Amino acid sequence: MTARVAVYYAPTSDDPLSAASTNWLGRNPATNAPIAQPDIANIAAITDDARMYGFHATLKPPMRLAQGHTWDDFLKAATAMAQSLKPFGLPPLAVMDLHGFLALRETHPSPELQHLADVCVEQLDAFRQPPSPEELARRRRSPLTAEQDAMLVRWGYPYMFETWFFHMTLTRRLTAEEKALYELKAESHFADAISRPRRVTDICLFVQATPGAPFTIAARLPLLG
Repeated sequence: MTARVAVYYAPTSDDPLSAASTNWLGRNPATNAPIAQPDIANIAAITDDARMYGFHATLKPPMRLAQGHTWDDFLKAATAMAQSLKPFGLPPLAVMDLHGFLALRETHPSPELQHLADVCVEQLDAFRQPPSPEELARRRRSPLTAEQDAMLVRWGYPYMFETWFFHMTLTRRLTAEEKALYELKAESHFADAISRPRRVTDICLFVQATPGAPFTIAARLPLLG
């Protein structure tokens, strides 16, 4: 199976952050339709990778389904999990530098966000096909701590539980000169959307049909706990 599935947080269609993010990245992950981007120099290039993944915060990273598991099995389990979880308020967001990338991040820690990510990782891991040696090697090209490497081996991704952090990627890694330009542009672009309070009321299942294809929203699962 070449398709990959992931569990993400993504703003709902009526959230101003949805319109602002699809405009910034140039694609609507719900419809896969291209969207005109702001008139900012080179914005298509600096958002290329983020555009493919769609605007989101990772809860359960992209994975292939293990042999013997189907999409329907995964959807049923993810739906039951979501129904057991309670909605909660999302902390205010801000544009921040994240290891050279720009991202929207929460302005203070959220135990509810951490719990949501932890549950998604643990309860859906039985569906995950382990990474290949090539995938492990690719992940290890970036320096990893011993803790992150242990997460990679056990969970297929280095940033889980204590090493997980909420972020909604806006750009590729930038030079210092690029950061000086695009950070101001992003702060202006997202100012109105991130000034508004919001709640996490659902999670999304994103699917990448084939390697290199854009991720799209396949299901939005309400939190009903």
